[in-house]
Amino acid sequence: MAETKLPADIAKMTFEEAMKELETIIDKLDGGTVALEESITIYERGAALQRHCEDKLRQADLRVQKIVARTDGSADRAEPASFD
Repeated sequence: MAETKLPADIAKMTFEEAMKELETIIDKLDGGTVALEESITIYERGAALQRHCEDKLRQADLRVQKIVARTDGSADRAEPASFD
């Protein structure tokens, strides 16, 4: 299954920015006051925001896994993960 490309404005967002907007969308949809067509539109945006957040978390996890610990438990070095 091919992933769809994220809208440019979402791709530029930090994790925190995307989560904040996603929370706003969830609140709107939970409120039940949004018209059907608008609900579909913001749901699609919410799905894109969710994908973006999941990707950011995956990238962070990979970076954490790259940390090499010394025998005494302190961090020896951190290697930037490649996401290409």
